[in-house]
Amino acid sequence: MWIPTEHEKYGVVLASFRGTVQHGLPLEIGDTVQLLEKCEGWYRGFVHKNPNAKGIFPCTYIHLKNAHIKNKGQFETVIPTEDSVITEMTSTLRDWGAMWKWLYVVKTVQHTHVGMHAGIRTDMHKNDGDLFHRLWHVMNEILDLRRQVLVGHLTNDRMKDVKQHITARLDWGNEQLSLDLVPRREFSMVDPDEISVTELFKLMEHRHRKKETPVPASTHHLFVHMKSLMSSNLGEELEVFFHIYDGRENRPLSERFFVRLNKNGVPKSPEKTERQCTLFVDLGSSDLRKDVYIVVHIMRIGRMGAGEKKNLCSIQYRRPFGCAVVSIADLLTADSKDDHLLKVYACTTESEWYQIHENIIRKVNSRYNLSGSNTGLAVSLQLLHGDIEQLRREYMVLFTRGVSITKKLGFSDIIMPGEMRNDLYMTLEKGEFEKGGKSVARNVEITVYVLDIEGQVMKSYVAAGSGEPGGDEYHSFVLYHNNSPRWAEQIKLPIPVDMFRGSHVRFEFRHCSTKDKGEKKLFGYSFVHLMQEDGRTLPDGTHELIIHKCEENANLQDSSCYLKLPFSKANLPGNNQAVKGTKECFWITSFLCSTKLTQNGDMLDLLKWRAHPERINDSLLKLKEIDGSEIVKFLQDTLDTLFGILDESSQRYGLKVFDCLVHIINLLQDSKFHHFKPVMDTYIESHFAGALSYRDLIKVLKWYVDRIVDAEHQDHIQQVLNATEYIFKYIIQSRRLFALATGGQSEEEFRCCVHELFMSIRFFLSQENKITSPVTQTQAVFLRTFPAVYGELLKIFTVREVAGFVRETLGSLPATARAECPLEAVKLHCIAKTVESQLYTNTESRCILLPVVLHLLQAHMQEQRDLVMCARILTSMLSLVRKYDSTATEPVVSEEVDLIVDSLLVVLMRTILEITNRPQAAGTNMRLQFQDITGEFVACLLALLRQMSDKHYQQLLQAFTSKDDLRDFLLQIFTVFRILIRPEMFLKDWTVMRLVTNNVIITTVLYLSDALRKNFLNDKFDYKVWDSYFYLSVIFINQPCLQLESFSPSKKKRVLEKYGDMRVMMGCEIFSMWQNLGEHKLNFIPAMIGPFLEVTLVPQPDLRNVMIPIFHDMMDWEQRRSGNFKQVEAKLIDKLDGLMSEGKGDETYRELFNSILLKKIERETWRESGVSLIATVTRLMERLLDYRDCVKLGEVDGKKIGCTVSLLNFYKTELNKEEMYIRYIHKLYELHLKAQNYTEASYTLLLYDELLEWSERPLREFLNYPMQSEWQRKEYLHLTIVQNFDRGKCWENGIILCRELADQYESYYDYRNLSKMRMMEASLYEKIMDQQRLEPEFFRVGFYGKKFPFFLRNKEFVCRGHDYERLEAFQQRMLNEFPHAIAMQHVNQPDQTIYQAEAQYLQIYAVSPIPESQDVLQRDGVADNIKSFYKVNHIWRFRYDRPFHKGTKDKENEFKSLWVERTSLTLVQSLPGISRWFEVEKRELVEVSPLENAIEVIENKNLQLRMLIAQCQSRQMQNINPLTMCLNGVIDAAVNGGLARYQEAFFVKDYIVNHPEDGEKIGRLRELMFEQAHILEYGLAVHEKFVPQDMRPLHKKLVDQFHVMKSSLGIQEFPAYVRASPVHFTNGSPRSSCRNSVPNIISPDGARVVARRSPLTYPAVNRYSSSSLSSQASNEVSNITGQSESSDEVFNMQPSPSTSSLSSNHSASPNVTSSAPSSTRGSPQLQDKHKHSRENSCLSSRERPVSAIYPNPLDPAQRATPHQIGDTTLPRSDPNLSAPDKVRPTFSSWSLDSVKEVNNTQFSDTVGKLLCPPVPPRPPYPGSSAKTIRSQSPVPTSRSPQKSSLPPFTPSPTECQSAGLVSNSPVLSGSYSSGISSMSRCSVSEASGTEATTGDHPAHQGPTMPNSVSSGSDELIRRENKTPPPYSVYERTNPRRPVPLPHSLSIPPSVDPPALPPKPHQQRTSSMKLVPASDPRRADGVPHVPRPRPLPRKVSQL
Repeated sequence: MWIPTEHEKYGVVLASFRGTVQHGLPLEIGDTVQLLEKCEGWYRGFVHKNPNAKGIFPCTYIHLKNAHIKNKGQFETVIPTEDSVITEMTSTLRDWGAMWKWLYVVKTVQHTHVGMHAGIRTDMHKNDGDLFHRLWHVMNEILDLRRQVLVGHLTNDRMKDVKQHITARLDWGNEQLSLDLVPRREFSMVDPDEISVTELFKLMEHRHRKKETPVPASTHHLFVHMKSLMSSNLGEELEVFFHIYDGRENRPLSERFFVRLNKNGVPKSPEKTERQCTLFVDLGSSDLRKDVYIVVHIMRIGRMGAGEKKNLCSIQYRRPFGCAVVSIADLLTADSKDDHLLKVYACTTESEWYQIHENIIRKVNSRYNLSGSNTGLAVSLQLLHGDIEQLRREYMVLFTRGVSITKKLGFSDIIMPGEMRNDLYMTLEKGEFEKGGKSVARNVEITVYVLDIEGQVMKSYVAAGSGEPGGDEYHSFVLYHNNSPRWAEQIKLPIPVDMFRGSHVRFEFRHCSTKDKGEKKLFGYSFVHLMQEDGRTLPDGTHELIIHKCEENANLQDSSCYLKLPFSKANLPGNNQAVKGTKECFWITSFLCSTKLTQNGDMLDLLKWRAHPERINDSLLKLKEIDGSEIVKFLQDTLDTLFGILDESSQRYGLKVFDCLVHIINLLQDSKFHHFKPVMDTYIESHFAGALSYRDLIKVLKWYVDRIVDAEHQDHIQQVLNATEYIFKYIIQSRRLFALATGGQSEEEFRCCVHELFMSIRFFLSQENKITSPVTQTQAVFLRTFPAVYGELLKIFTVREVAGFVRETLGSLPATARAECPLEAVKLHCIAKTVESQLYTNTESRCILLPVVLHLLQAHMQEQRDLVMCARILTSMLSLVRKYDSTATEPVVSEEVDLIVDSLLVVLMRTILEITNRPQAAGTNMRLQFQDITGEFVACLLALLRQMSDKHYQQLLQAFTSKDDLRDFLLQIFTVFRILIRPEMFLKDWTVMRLVTNNVIITTVLYLSDALRKNFLNDKFDYKVWDSYFYLSVIFINQPCLQLESFSPSKKKRVLEKYGDMRVMMGCEIFSMWQNLGEHKLNFIPAMIGPFLEVTLVPQPDLRNVMIPIFHDMMDWEQRRSGNFKQVEAKLIDKLDGLMSEGKGDETYRELFNSILLKKIERETWRESGVSLIATVTRLMERLLDYRDCVKLGEVDGKKIGCTVSLLNFYKTELNKEEMYIRYIHKLYELHLKAQNYTEASYTLLLYDELLEWSERPLREFLNYPMQSEWQRKEYLHLTIVQNFDRGKCWENGIILCRELADQYESYYDYRNLSKMRMMEASLYEKIMDQQRLEPEFFRVGFYGKKFPFFLRNKEFVCRGHDYERLEAFQQRMLNEFPHAIAMQHVNQPDQTIYQAEAQYLQIYAVSPIPESQDVLQRDGVADNIKSFYKVNHIWRFRYDRPFHKGTKDKENEFKSLWVERTSLTLVQSLPGISRWFEVEKRELVEVSPLENAIEVIENKNLQLRMLIAQCQSRQMQNINPLTMCLNGVIDAAVNGGLARYQEAFFVKDYIVNHPEDGEKIGRLRELMFEQAHILEYGLAVHEKFVPQDMRPLHKKLVDQFHVMKSSLGIQEFPAYVRASPVHFTNGSPRSSCRNSVPNIISPDGARVVARRSPLTYPAVNRYSSSSLSSQASNEVSNITGQSESSDEVFNMQPSPSTSSLSSNHSASPNVTSSAPSSTRGSPQLQDKHKHSRENSCLSSRERPVSAIYPNPLDPAQRATPHQIGDTTLPRSDPNLSAPDKVRPTFSSWSLDSVKEVNNTQFSDTVGKLLCPPVPPRPPYPGSSAKTIRSQSPVPTSRSPQKSSLPPFTPSPTECQSAGLVSNSPVLSGSYSSGISSMSRCSVSEASGTEATTGDHPAHQGPTMPNSVSSGSDELIRRENKTPPPYSVYERTNPRRPVPLPHSLSIPPSVDPPALPPKPHQQRTSSMKLVPASDPRRADGVPHVPRPRPLPRKVSQL
């Protein structure tokens, strides 16, 4: 039986548990679990990280821990009762763990990601990779520390250090990971509910300041590590001395650091680091300047001369070697620890050695030089900051390893009590010596000894410096032959204080001989006493000592023999002139740094006052002149002296002693001696014994106070008042000592004295004076010190008494407050100190003091004065209210809150408003101060509101006497709340503070909502208050800090447990308030739609369920008011885009929005329109969500572009939101530019271009466009589009825009720009002819499954591939863009299971384009460069062929049953367009019979042969191999049964009988087979002429096989219609056939002209030429190939590099994913693969010639009738030949026309005249006999061999005849060949020339009659009945306004061009617009004739 657990509530998992039992809960080691029930060794409970999953687990797997239970019962919360630091560590490490894993992923991606963006990613994630490792180390460190804390074996001090270390590490990690700042007190996390908001703010601010702005250290230290001296001339030991030198004052700042080096230049004792390293301590901030240096002196120990021989002298001397200098300032900018190589300089003259460092500093180059080019001193220097104890903690290794301390000369800037130091520094300055009978000067060496009182040498008390231990003596260095040596050597004598008296220093002078044995001969000595007889030490300064001469062997060990002699010339008696006149002298400088000894006689006189009572007066007066450091040395002795004098002679010396006491107290205020205050406090508490002093002190103090008003000079009085705190301390302590000694006698007398003293104080404070009056300043001095007295008074008086003193004293201040008065600020400062004092913390005293404090505070805040101090006071007050409300009685606290609310609430809110609306100051400090004040005031307001109860709110609201006052208050508090929840109000990581703020706000708003309902509804409705309320609520819900979804699970759990989801609470309140509004809701429609929509987008289901129904309410009320809800719809749509682009909303929201509102409107009368609105908004959400998801991706891809296109369409077609439409046009444009889709970018920008006209209408600044006229913007757009068309190699489209722009320039006579435009147009023509263009592949992509975005889901598209992109690469790219997609392995249409699957399926295969501009492609003489554009541009239709067998497959002959399934895809827009892919609009499926298939195969092969033969003839082929292989392939296949198989299949009697309807097709097949044989014969003749010698055998074989083939076909002689000779161009130009009225059709002998019908004039889609091959011998070829060739002819183009087989490379393989690579593109050898059609099924998508072998039969849209002669848009080329893989045909110079038919000669003559130059030329010249022919709907008949009565012709593609326009279409499109959308809104102008009647059509159709028809009935129907999207390349519409037809598309009338253009004001309009007469937009119906343009003249016209 399961029993609820009582005490077993919390545990940690010891081992992982799989949970395989029934109801088992899986556990991982380390999880924490909460236990609910127990049963027989099993627990039931849940893991804290997933509280929703409950289950059972074994008890043995759980380690129980003590826990505290809150809310016991169903919703209980368990908190472990462990150290709060442990709890925080555990939770923090769990949070860090997840983020650390994420950092690992980022780091891995960083290392593995290579490619274009790898560098960017590396820069982005470099820090993340570093952080991964650092965080790992810190986490391990914290775990170790946690283990130490848990073990519990640490001492208290160690535990404190460990916790401090832990919290520092936790804060560091939180900061690095951008987690929240944790408020702490004493290392423990603080519960925000347990402390006041003001306290919380102070804690947060303190932690932030500690983190951001560390206090700059005032003490600095220099670490020096001596490494080595590098020099080439070493060989002697060295001594190196470091010291810090002040270059400004020319004196050393520190003692010396001394290092001994061996002969190799490295330290002698490397194992003793303290002898190599030192710390120069106690440098002040003033010492870190540029003119402070580290000076290094180097001495050598050796011979007198550096070059002397070794055996000359065995005695060694200290001799100068070199000096180095480095500035301290260099270390400030260097790295933390740098190695420096210092240059070493030597003296030019040895006598200058004492000042070599000064010369180096001053750069007196003449006095020093480098000691050697390679001499350098290697040292490590590092500046450290902070006090020495801090350094010991931070650099523990440094101190444990050993480092010597080098002290500063003198005390540091701050003297610490207890510091012991007694160092005497002596500097051997200089000496003056006589020659002593020598011919040369002496080599003088000084030996220094320290001797005690007994004359014994003191051991180890002479030190050259730190680093080396002191010695018994010290030897100076020797200067060679110098009787006036200057040493400037400093030594240190660390003599103990007790040994100072009677000690002296002796200096012995010896001459160092360089001869003989080099002995040192003593010749004199000096000495000096260290302490005088009166106890004073040797005074600091320079002393001139007497040199006493002595014999060389004199015994100086007995000091008594010379101590009686004079030692200094300064203290010689006046009669001793003999000694004074001696020349030999020795100078030293002494400096004492002692905490116990003094050199001041006045100080000694004061301390010994009893010995000399007569000097007391002088001593007291001189005390003020004594240096402060001397006084603090003897502070206790001095104080004892003063109070001793006061006790004995109070009447005589009372005033003077008081003044001395004041002087000493004020001395301790100095920062240098500030640390001695505790010494004085200790003295008062423990050593002070003046029990009677209080009377004298009070008496003198009152005496001073009473004289304040009348005194002229206030300085001394101000000093007295400045010492008030310590005076009162002495008074109170004295009284307590007296009371203790006497049992409390004279109590009343004492109280009376104190009251009288305060009366005097109140009197002087009450005086009103001028601002500059000294009395005012004295008042200010007293107020500054007064709060410090409270604590002392409380030692004797009661709390109420002291509070009374304070209230009366502060109340006595002058009432008139003037802002400029400095006393006001001091008053406030005094109040602040009062509030922070111990006195104010007591509840009784607070009741007394609070009114005074509030009165003064209110006055200052109302006038906005001293706000920093006001904030400080208020913070302290409210902190105390919160702190003591639990201990104090509730009524007292409530009363305090009442007082504060009444006095300050409104003022506080006004202050916050004033501060936040005040412009911020420019200075950083001012900004910080401003922010700090704001934060403090905000914290105060929050603290006050949190303290307010129901009663307080009721009293507050009832206090407003009028509705206006209440209204103003509500508006004010709502505004303040909006300010409080601004993101910038608190720092980013102050989440705790933000949550507390929001909790207070929502609590307050709930109270104020009632007031809003009661006072401002119905008749008293106030829109402004309600609007402010709703606005606040919306902002509140949308705060980032309340979006729990972005929090970690643990943080979210903590927030929900403490505060709940405050968004839902506020949402419910909004809904409730909205429901109360009634008819007033109309006031908020549509204004609140956007804000409420933003609220509903918050991803909180409960909030959405509450808020979405408000939209139904809005629709209902709007319907009642205006009969519709257009406003609601418009506002919803406008706001959705912006909100969703910000990342708000999701798929769940879309579904919820749809379902909730549909359910709500079910019973409404306006249900239909409501459903429509909801559907529109839902569809918009779909697209916006897709767009947002795509934009999140890092790189530009097709998905993002497609999504933008979808959204752009939606805004244009369904919502008609022009501004949003334009915005997305530019977003799409930017995407295309980023992806380098320049052609698509141009088409996209054309959409915006089309919306503009050539007008002067001013346009506002928009996006990146400046304010400009419409004409200027359109001009800019045109130029940009042309530039992008140029970059995308779509030059034909750019030409049309150039023309339009040129017309504009011409109409304005802007010939400069016109010239540039014409040159640009010409350059584009040149690029067409000269530059290579790659033909892209096209791929059909199907997106199936519900996981795709809406704009792709279950749709199929055709995509234009990138350059060089083949199927495999494209498929891989798509799979990369959709990494979760599955590639389908077949090309069949998927079934419904795939459509509805919760997955992504991609079906990809290549398709072949079906070009629209067949006329250009079929025209002879048009260059391939021109044709290549029309093959792959402006493509609407694509096809894909799949071969299959129908019925029984004949194994002997597969051709009998080989059918082709042909799929035709029609797009919604042509490619290229504004996207690389467009959706398939229509899909058609037809089956091609085996016979038709055979016809197409042979037709295509014949065409290929023709082209290769033509290329060979025209010398375009570099070698003959392609022709050889093609001939071989065809002949070989035919011999081996290729054509014979066709004969067996289709020419047998059974087939003809069974298929009587195929009679014509059989005839056509027979005809083609004969034609192929004829072509082969002619090809062999050409081949024989060009074949190289080594291939002759192959040629012979081909000829033999060809005869076999002819025999197999039964051909003895070719029929007449295939015997005609090929046509050759008589003038070498392919255009000659176009220029002559009748094409030259020449027989093999070159003489016979035959008019006949070509087999290629059939209306077949693959017809390119109308010529046939003759069956002549190879000798006939010579007549053809020998024709002259003109270099200027377009015909003579080099073969394209992409020349390939006839096979289609655009169809997909049945197995999509395994298709072979397309590396064979461009290979002429590919034809060998297609020897037989049965091989096709196993070829890849690019190898299998599906479109060539199985070409497209004439579908209904392409089948022509005899009446369709003028239909120039009819496709006549095989679409499969338009891909890059196709052979680009260069048309032959021969014809294959039949001799049988001669009836078309007359029409051919007309055709020849109508043929125009290649695209895009000018319109035809006047007089051109172009016909305007009306189209008929094509007849959907089967393909027939019947030939058209007239051959096709192609007018200029820039004419409207090729536009495919329909007269009754409301949308007239531009030329199909132009490809420019901006030309789409044109009408059709009249055709020039003679109107001809053809067939049964009327002779004149008028200007509205189209000159051409669409390519088929399906195209016609589609383009008539469906309005295409606005960005269609050809079909565009703009219902807003008409746009003119560009001149590039207009057909000028048949008039002569004028000599000059017409004037702009006459022709501007006509040059802009062209509107047909029938256009309803023209009122008069008169056609608007455009200005004619001069046309280029052809060569034949010249």
